[in-house]
Amino acid sequence: MRDLFDRMRQDKGPLGKWADIAEGYFAFPKLEGEISSRMKFNGHEVITWSVNDYLGLANDPEVRKIDAEAAAKYGSAYPMGARLMSGHTDLHDQLQKELAEFVNKESAYVLNFGYQGILSTIDSLVSKNDVIVYDIDSHACIIDGVRLHLGKRFTYQHNDMESLEKNLVRATKIANETNGGILVISEGVFGMRGEQGKLKEIVALKSKFNFRLLVDDAHGFGTLGKTGAGAGEEQGVQDEIDVYFATFAKSMASTGAFIASDKEIIDFLKYNMRSQVFAKSLQMQLVEGILKRLEILRSKPEIKQKLWDNVNKLQSGLKDRGFDIGSTQSCVTPVYLKGSIPEAFALVKDLRENYKIFCSIVVYPVIPKGLILLRLIPTASHNFKDIEETLEAFSSIRDRLVSGVYKKISEKLM
Repeated sequence: MRDLFDRMRQDKGPLGKWADIAEGYFAFPKLEGEISSRMKFNGHEVITWSVNDYLGLANDPEVRKIDAEAAAKYGSAYPMGARLMSGHTDLHDQLQKELAEFVNKESAYVLNFGYQGILSTIDSLVSKNDVIVYDIDSHACIIDGVRLHLGKRFTYQHNDMESLEKNLVRATKIANETNGGILVISEGVFGMRGEQGKLKEIVALKSKFNFRLLVDDAHGFGTLGKTGAGAGEEQGVQDEIDVYFATFAKSMASTGAFIASDKEIIDFLKYNMRSQVFAKSLQMQLVEGILKRLEILRSKPEIKQKLWDNVNKLQSGLKDRGFDIGSTQSCVTPVYLKGSIPEAFALVKDLRENYKIFCSIVVYPVIPKGLILLRLIPTASHNFKDIEETLEAFSSIRDRLVSGVYKKISEKLM
C-alpha cells in the first residue's frame, strides 16, 4: 500500500508541473482596479482582454447603484438556506419569470452557480437507462456532469453532424434495449474556439432520431440573437432547444445561472437537482442586481451593438494582419500561434510587461502540443484605441516568435 499523497507528489499533472514558473503570473495572476478595458497588473496598467464582462455592465453606474443598495438592504446572507427549505423569495420568482420570457421558454429556475448548475442539471435529466451523446469539445463542467452518469455515454467529433448521427444510431440501439432515452448536449458557443454549436443542424436530426437537446449557452446569452437571447435565437431554433442553460458570470457580470424549459421539466428539476436542493439559495443582493442587468439588456440594445462593433474591429484587424483566429462565430477571439510552452511563457511575459497587453494564454493539454492560443474577450468597454494598440503589439510579438527571440529566452529560463 502507498500513501494517498504519493501520486500527487510524483505527478503534479500536465499544468501543475509548471507551477513553480507559472504561479502568480501565468497562472492565478492578479488583475487589480475597477473591471474595465484597462486594469492594473504587476504594478502597471494593461489593456485587459481576459474579463468576460461582455456588455460592460460590471461598472455601469445604474448596476453599481443597485448592487450597492441591495447589499446595504439585504447584506450578503439573505435568504438563508436552500430554496426548497427557506431560501425562496418573491424576487427569485420574478427573476425566473422574466428570464423565461426573455429566452422564450415556458418556465425557468435560477441556480446558485453556473459550473455546478449545469453539472447537476445533467445528473438530474438522465437515469442509468438513458444515453448521453455530447460534443467532444464540451466545457469541463459538462464533462464532469457526464462523469456522474451511470449509463452509457458517447462523444461526437466537434460540430461534426456525421459523427453525431453515427453516435445517435449507437445510442438509439442501447436506449431501445434499456427502455431509456437520449440526451444530446452541445454548447451554444464553445468558449475556447468561439464557434457556435451547430444547433440548427442538431435539431434537424430530431426528424430521424428521438432525443432531447440540452444547450449550455454561457457565452451566447446576452451576446447573440436579435434580442440577446442567445445562440438558439441567432440560429432560429430556440423553440427546438429542450433545456436551455446560461450563466450570469459572462454578459451579466455577476454570479449564478438559470435553466429554462417546459414547466413540467423545470418543476421536476426544482425538486431533483442536488446542487440546489442541498445548497444555499442565490443571495438577494445578486438576484436584485441581475434583475437590473436584465432590464438594461432588454432596454439598451446599443450596448450589444457597441460590443459587436469592437468584436468586428478586432477580428477583422487580426485577419487583415494574417493571424489565424480559427472559425469563431462569436465574441470569443482565439489567436493561434506555433510554439512550445516555454516559448509561450516568454511571449506572454513580453506582451504583458513591454506591450502592456493582458490576455489569457492556453497551452497543452487544453490544445494540441506545439500550439499557443492567446484568447481575447472583447467587451463593450473596449474602444478602437485599445484595439489598434493590441493589433500593433500582436504583430510585434509574432515577429519575435518567428525569429526565435522567445526560444532563446525560454532556453535561459528553463
